[in-house]
Amino acid sequence: MSRIILDLCGGTGSWSKPYAEAGYDVRLVTLPTADVRLFEYMNEVHGILAAPPCTVFAGSGARWWKERHDATLLDSLSVVDACIRIITACRPKWWALENPVGRLRRWIGPPVMTFNPCDYGDPYTKKTLLWGDFRPPIKSPVQATEGSKMHLIPPGPERQAMRSITPGGFARAFFEANP
Repeated sequence: MSRIILDLCGGTGSWSKPYAEAGYDVRLVTLPTADVRLFEYMNEVHGILAAPPCTVFAGSGARWWKERHDATLLDSLSVVDACIRIITACRPKWWALENPVGRLRRWIGPPVMTFNPCDYGDPYTKKTLLWGDFRPPIKSPVQATEGSKMHLIPPGPERQAMRSITPGGFARAFFEANP
């Protein structure tokens, strides 16, 4: 029987890709096909990767925090709460929840780890926070020759999805540390 990995709010599945390539049974629980808030208990989950949408929480959007309605914040917090509910119910061997630097820590406390993609071989910066119970991946730092390339992505319908892709170097290192 293969090990089940839940990829919550995983979008492209870039964080769970190394697990899928290694033959794990990866279950992508993400919109538009599946809403984590409606996910039902599952037995024998090996690991959980959670990447709730960051638009409302990310520091890069701080200038709009006051303009956004409480309903938008509550909707986003309900997704984070659902991820934590799934983690609590399924009791995996390891789990991690990620979000960029911002205000999510106000509701779930301090992260256990912070990283930039350049810490794991991708030559750019995007400070990211991780909460969870996992083995920290082994770093393989490179110079951030591309700087903060997230700011260079032009406005458009694909911008949010492009900014949320987990860096490949980090995904691979995380998989190696948490098989």
